[in-house]
Amino acid sequence: MDLGSNFPAKLEPYLLMAKGLKGAAAAKLIQDVTSAPGVFVFSELLELPNIQELGKSEQHEKYLSLLQLFSYRTYQDYLPPTAHKDFLPPLNEAQTTKLKHLSIVSLASDRRVRTIDYQPYSLLTRTFYQILPYADLLEALDMSTIRELEDLIIDAIYLDILRGKLDQKEQQLEVEYTMGRDLEPGKLEEVLAALQNWAETTSSVLATLDAKIQEIAKESEAAKQAALEHEKALQATLKEVFEKQKEKSLGGGSMMNRRAVERDRDGMLMDIDEDHGNGKNRNRK
Repeated sequence: MDLGSNFPAKLEPYLLMAKGLKGAAAAKLIQDVTSAPGVFVFSELLELPNIQELGKSEQHEKYLSLLQLFSYRTYQDYLPPTAHKDFLPPLNEAQTTKLKHLSIVSLASDRRVRTIDYQPYSLLTRTFYQILPYADLLEALDMSTIRELEDLIIDAIYLDILRGKLDQKEQQLEVEYTMGRDLEPGKLEEVLAALQNWAETTSSVLATLDAKIQEIAKESEAAKQAALEHEKALQATLKEVFEKQKEKSLGGGSMMNRRAVERDRDGMLMDIDEDHGNGKNRNRK
């Protein structure tokens, strides 16, 4: 399941209750929903006409600002020297913790992604993280101790707000995924432009990869053909050597046979001569 996929369902009861509420009742609903456990997205509530009407009331406009704070702003926007705190109701403990959780999400989304290879040259162990140093988080969240910060981060991980790991040695949070926050008005075009840029970059990378794959395939085919030609030439050479050795072997055997025949023939001639000579001698006697 994707991070935060169940958050809209947590908002649903408050959307039903919000219909028809105005003034103090709508303001009280905003206090309740921003304090409620598990509710981290608010755009549907914020878009309701009766909620937007709170901005027209000097008495209740600060509750609309409170809902905007939780929708797309951060804890830094609540702290001095920003002016938001002067126009906001004080936060209770639950609201403070929730806003800090949401602020971590925003801080992570603003950071450049870093690649970490736990096993060099292995794509299977490559993970992409947004790195948030503890020092930056302590300042942004107005916290004084690392223990307090790590407890806050662990709670956020258990609440399915983000997925990552604490690196106590390097004093940093490595964020792998986060939930998505509501978009501030006017930011949609920015996001669309970023997505378009990402799509173009991805297309360029894919085209480069395709060209490289085709180049590797051609080189592989050429190497294969070269290997076949080499094997063919090798077999032809071996066959030629074998034929020559065979001819040499056959030629040597024939010569030996001829010499043997000649020896036998010479022996027969000698025997005939000897017999002929002995006959003559016998006649003389």
